[in-house]
Amino acid sequence: MPKITFTEPDGTTHIVDAAPGQSVMQIAVDNLVPGIFGDCGGCCSCATCHAHIDSAWLDRLPAPSEDETLMLEGSVEVNPNSRLCCQLNVSDAIDGLVVHLVLDGA
Repeated sequence: MPKITFTEPDGTTHIVDAAPGQSVMQIAVDNLVPGIFGDCGGCCSCATCHAHIDSAWLDRLPAPSEDETLMLEGSVEVNPNSRLCCQLNVSDAIDGLVVHLVLDGA
């Protein structure tokens, strides 16, 4: 089963098992990871699952859709590594993914 590491701004880490087929957002919510809320239920309409993906993983993930890019424009602390976790699906290919939490209350 893939594992995902969520890292808080203070360095606290949460390493969780991730079931393939779910979104990274749902995995975070199910494991009570702070800072990932998923208020829209994963339909890319709220940005409450905004996070920064570790640089080592950027080229391994699909590019953000236009909808995701537009939604991120209204977020706080957006940088080139910003993604919406609801738009990232878990598969064996992302085993070890590192997600840096943005606790901005987006």
